[in-house]
Formats: sequence, structure tokens, C-alpha cells
Amino acid sequence: MTHALKGALLPLIAIMAGCSQGESETASTHKPAEQLAPPQETGVLEVATRNGATTYYLDRHQNPIGPEFSLVSRFAESKGWTVNWTMHDSTAEVLQALEAGNTHLAAAGLTHLPSRTERFTRGPAHTEITEQLVCHRDMRPMPRKPESMPEVSIAVTADSSYVETLNKLASEHEGITFTEDDSRTTEVLLSEVAEQDIDCTVADSNIVQVMRRHFPHLEVAMNLTQGNNLGWYLPAGSDDLAGTTREWMNSTDGDEAIGYIESRYYAYIGEFDFVDLRALNRRIDERLPDFIDRFAEAETTTGMPADLLAALSYQESHWDPAAVSPTGVRGIMMLTRNTAESLGVMDRLDPVAAIDGGARYLADRHRRLPETIPEPDRTFLALASYNIGRGHLLDARQLARELGKNPDSWDDMKEVLPLKADKRYYPSTRYGYARGYEPVHYVQRIRNYRDVISSAFD
Repeated sequence: MTHALKGALLPLIAIMAGCSQGESETASTHKPAEQLAPPQETGVLEVATRNGATTYYLDRHQNPIGPEFSLVSRFAESKGWTVNWTMHDSTAEVLQALEAGNTHLAAAGLTHLPSRTERFTRGPAHTEITEQLVCHRDMRPMPRKPESMPEVSIAVTADSSYVETLNKLASEHEGITFTEDDSRTTEVLLSEVAEQDIDCTVADSNIVQVMRRHFPHLEVAMNLTQGNNLGWYLPAGSDDLAGTTREWMNSTDGDEAIGYIESRYYAYIGEFDFVDLRALNRRIDERLPDFIDRFAEAETTTGMPADLLAALSYQESHWDPAAVSPTGVRGIMMLTRNTAESLGVMDRLDPVAAIDGGARYLADRHRRLPETIPEPDRTFLALASYNIGRGHLLDARQLARELGKNPDSWDDMKEVLPLKADKRYYPSTRYGYARGYEPVHYVQRIRNYRDVISSAFD
């Protein structure tokens, strides 16, 4: 359906359609609203969500992860409750579950807006986003102002907040039209923009941030809104439980949980690099198939995840088995001569031997760290050790203790490691000066690459 000017804004808003499909359940077995006992009585929190990189999805080991999954799980744990997740195909279905009383809580990247709050009980907010008009970077002319939007075709997810935003713009700028699509998610529409099958779409900034790494030809033409809050909703009349969720979200535990999802899912992505990510996606098709089985074999023998090893290798050599650096490190894992010899790798330019050796070396860096360090921090510290050396990492961990920081926390160590290049600090360390800022960027890039690469290992 194509829309022009409308006098009223649509009441149903759905955002952040999923880009990663996992196994789903249905809501049909849930009790109606008047029979759904509160979690305080049953110890079970019923939660409605969607599959998506910004909500809930399954990793390659079929373990659930995602920002909403992490946040809700932390909340339920604080109350001693278990969580029963129900997957829905769209935000519209999530809202239907809320209206029917088939769930205690909807955690699906829902925007807090008056039209929605009139129908449901608003829970706490956890993330701020901007709605963005996204087009292919080769589009000419690129629509940089609303006045230019009538010149392009725009498709958005049906029943989404983007519909409301575009209707408002259409009421202010003559000629803006768009198409609502009820069968494709925002992520699918973004992929079609990247393939130049459609001109433009609208998406939340956190979705765009994730998707541009997979589709680097996507370009943000303009921001359409500012400061929208994403958060939880509950069925109408759920004031007591809503108060409990807000109290927790505003607590120290809630603050830490929000900080965790920012660090785990978004903060490391960093500045968008079109050239780098375009090259990565090209090499996933052209180079990775030659080595993907070797990375899988290395995971079997060392326990280090294959997609992590592939991301580390890409950071080191861009999967070039003949790579040689000016400092003499060589091969697909860029091993030094001494490291290769210690691992029994006779030919660093042999990718089979090098991948196996590099995986064993990373596993050794990981094993030498205290088992009490939680994941994923322990893995990030092992990567830093792979890059800067174990001695410099130990120096930084001791420096963290002296500065009142947590040496087991990657967030704290990101601040401390660069001090190894600061003359106020490194003279007092055992191993002296090091370019401590390098492992921070090194780990960030590997995390970024891994997210893009991981789908090749599914």
C-alpha cells in the first residue's frame, strides 16, 4: 500500500525487525490475561520478543544472545525467576500478545511513544536511537533533506514506527510517498537497498550500525528523528510489575546491565570504514572458503571458536598465507619466528600449519589467564596478549590494580593498556614501554570482524 499525506498518525508502531532467524515458538499455548499468574507467584516471567540482532537471536552454537535477551535475563536473575521466551515473527504480533495478555513483558526493541503508551503499560527505557533514511551510497542525487525525499522510492516495514515518522513528514512536505511491506523485515529491506533493488528504507540507528558491516554500500542519507527511547512494555494494568522493572532498571544492577549490552553488542563497532568492510565482505566470498575447514579443525583441537580464529587471522593477514610484515612476522596468522619454533611450526607460510599453530598459541594465552576471569573478558584479554605479549599484559594488569581498576574487566583494561605508552606509568612496569593502545584497537577490530564473519560458520 502506497501512502501520501494522512491527517492522523498510525497507532501501531513496530521497529527493529529481526535480521537473524532462530528457532521460534508460538504464543498459542499461553493463558489469557485474566489467568496469567504474576511471576511473583509462579517464578516464571513470560516474555514476548522477536528474532533479531538488536533483540534476541541464536549464535552458531544455538545459544540465545542479543541485547534484549541479556537485559531481561539479568532482570529475571535478580528476582530469582526463570524466563519463558516466546518468539514472534513481527513487532505487530508482539503487540497482539500484549493486548491479549499472553505475556508479562514485551522486550522486542519497542519504541516508547504516546500512541503505544495509551494502549499498554510502559516499562523502563534502556536504549536511545535515531530513525535514519538509508540509501545505496551510489545513489545520485542522495536525498539529504526532506524536500528531496519525493524524488526517491521508499519502502518500510508495515505497522512500524517508520510509517508514523513518514506520515508526519508527508504532512509537512508535499510529494513524499512510501510503500509499506508486510512480508519483509527492516534488515531484509536494508539488504535490498544494498543490492539496489529498492532506493531507500528507514531503520533505527542501532540496526544500521550493525547492518552496515555486512552491507557497506548502505549510506545514511539523513536522520529523520532524534532521541527515541527503546524499552519494555507490559499489558495494560500491569502497574505493579512495571514499577518493579523500572526500579530494577534504575538500580546499580540495572545500570551495569545496560552498560554490559552497550559494551557487548555496540560499543566496539567503532567508526564505519567503507573500504575495509567492503574488502572484508569480498574476501569472505573469495578467500575464506579455502581456509574455513582449517579454522573448524583448529577449534576441535584447541577449543578456540573457529569464527574467532578466522577474525583474528583476517586482522593479522587478510587471509593471505604468504603475508610478510616489515618486522618479519609471516603467514596467515602472522607468527614470529620464535613463536613458530616454540609451536613446532616449521613453515609459517603453510596455512594449515600456521592456523593450527596460531590457534594453539591463542589457546595458550587464554589458558594462562586466571580461570576466575569471566567470559568474554578472558577471551579479549587473551587476544590482547596475542598482540602485545603476555609480559606487557601482566604489567597492565598490575597497573590496573594499582589504579583501583579491575584487571579482570576488559572495559577497565581498555583504559589501562594505553598507559603502557605513557611516560608517567611505563617506567615503573617490569617490561617497560609498549604501544598499549594497539591491543585495544586490535581486539575491537577482531570483535567487529567476527560479527561479520560468523554467519559463514553457521
